[in-house]
Amino acid sequence: MTHQLHQACTSFLAGKLATLDGSTLIARNEDNGVAIWPKRTVMHPADEAREQPFASKGNGFTTVLPEHAVQYSAVPDNDPSAGDYGESGINANNVAMSATESAYTNSRVLGVDPLVADGIAEDAMLTVTLPYVDSARAGIERLGHLVSTAGAAESNGVLFSDTDEVWYMEIVSGHHWVAQRIPDDAYAVVANQLAIEDIDFDSHDFLTSPNLRQFVQEHRLNPDGGRFNSRHIFGTHSIQDQHYNTPRVWYGHKLLTPSAFEEPTSMELPFIQHAEKKISLDDVAAILGSHYQETPFDPIGNGSADDRKQFRAIGLARTENSHLLQLRRNVDPKRAGVIWQAFGNPAFNPYVPFYAAGDQLGTAYSENNPTYSATNPYWQAKLLEVLSEDHYHQNRGIIDDFIKATQSQAIQRVTAGDALTDPNATDLGTFNAETATIFAQTIQEQVGKLVQANAELSALSFKMDANL
Repeated sequence: MTHQLHQACTSFLAGKLATLDGSTLIARNEDNGVAIWPKRTVMHPADEAREQPFASKGNGFTTVLPEHAVQYSAVPDNDPSAGDYGESGINANNVAMSATESAYTNSRVLGVDPLVADGIAEDAMLTVTLPYVDSARAGIERLGHLVSTAGAAESNGVLFSDTDEVWYMEIVSGHHWVAQRIPDDAYAVVANQLAIEDIDFDSHDFLTSPNLRQFVQEHRLNPDGGRFNSRHIFGTHSIQDQHYNTPRVWYGHKLLTPSAFEEPTSMELPFIQHAEKKISLDDVAAILGSHYQETPFDPIGNGSADDRKQFRAIGLARTENSHLLQLRRNVDPKRAGVIWQAFGNPAFNPYVPFYAAGDQLGTAYSENNPTYSATNPYWQAKLLEVLSEDHYHQNRGIIDDFIKATQSQAIQRVTAGDALTDPNATDLGTFNAETATIFAQTIQEQVGKLVQANAELSALSFKMDANL
C-alpha cells in the first residue's frame, strides 16, 4: 500500500462532572485519505521488546525510550511501513490518549518556527508516550518535552485523560505547544483547527512550552495586544475552516447545547462549552456518527444539491477507527478503563466495549487484515457501512433499531463484566474475546437484514403478472 495521510479527524472531550456516570471521556474519529485503510487492535504487554533508540519509519524521528513500559492498547495501521499510527489507547495506569487531531498553523508563525521534517509526528506519538506516563498531565509533559527538544513535524491536537482530569494539547509550531484542562463540568468538540482560546499562564489548568510568551512577543505574533488567545495567534482563519471545520463543531454544540444558537460558519465558536444535560456515551456516539441529520446540510438528506455538499460531515466513509475512551471513577481500578471501539463509520457501526486491563481485545481484532475477510472486524464494519448507506432512507428503521439494540447489548456486557469476581488480566481478556464474538454475530445478522432489504430495492426489478 502507498502511504496515506491520517487527517481530518473529529474529537470530543468531557470532564467528570459533565458526564452521566461521572466518568472522564475522550473520543475521536480517525479519518483517512481513502475509504479503505485497514486497522487492527493490539494489546502491548508491559516491558515488551523494543528497539533502542526508537526510530520512526515515517520520517526518521528518533528518541531513547524509558527503561520501563506499562501495558497499553493501540489501534495501529495494518500496514506498518509508514509507522505505527497507534492512534488510541488506555494504559495500565488508567491513562487514555488519542493522537491526533490534525490542525493548521498560520504562515506567520511557521515563518519563524517552522515544522521539523524529522520531528515527532502522528505515527509515533502514542508509541513513545502512552506506555511511560501515569497521569494525563504527565502525558502532556512527556510529549511536550519531545516537541520542545526534538521538534514537531506536524501541527496536531492530542487528547489525554485519567480518572480525574481531561486535557487537550495543541502543537502550534515546530517547537511550541499549549494545553488546557477541560473543566470538570464542560465538554469540547474539535475539528481540524487550533481551538484553545485564552491562556492563563498563572493557572494550574494550563501548560505550555517553555518561553512561549517571549516567543510570541519577540516575533510580534499576537494580533490582540494584551490578550493571549492561542487560536488567534497560531491558528488559521480561512474559507476552508468555515466549510470543512467549524460546521462540525457547530453540530456537536447543537446536539448538546441547542440554546446556544450558533452559526455553522462562525469562526468564534467557543472551545469550552457546557451541555444542557449530563452527557451519555450514546450522546457522544451520536456526535461522532453524525452527518447533519435534520438539517439541509445532510449529505444523504433531502436538502438541495448545494446544501448537501456545503459542509463536511463528522461520520464518513473514510472513518477507519472511532473510539470512546472511558475512565470510570466508582469501580474497581482494573475495570475503570473501557475502550468503546468501532471500525468504519459509527453512523452505522456499534461501539464494542472492551476492558483496557484485559490481555487482549479478541483474536480477530489483532489479526493481520490487508484484504477483505468476512470474519474480520474491520472488514465486517466496512461491509456494514456500505450496505447501510445504500438505500439509507428506505432502510433507516433497520439501521436505527440496530444502533439502539447494540448500545443496549454493549451496556449489558459491561454490567456482566463488572460482576466478575476479582478477575485478572487473563480473565478480562477472555471476557473481551467473548464480547468480540458476540458482536461479530450481531453485526453478521445486521448484514443479512440489509442484504435482503437492499435486494428488494434493486433497480433491476420488474412487476409482472403474479401468474407468470
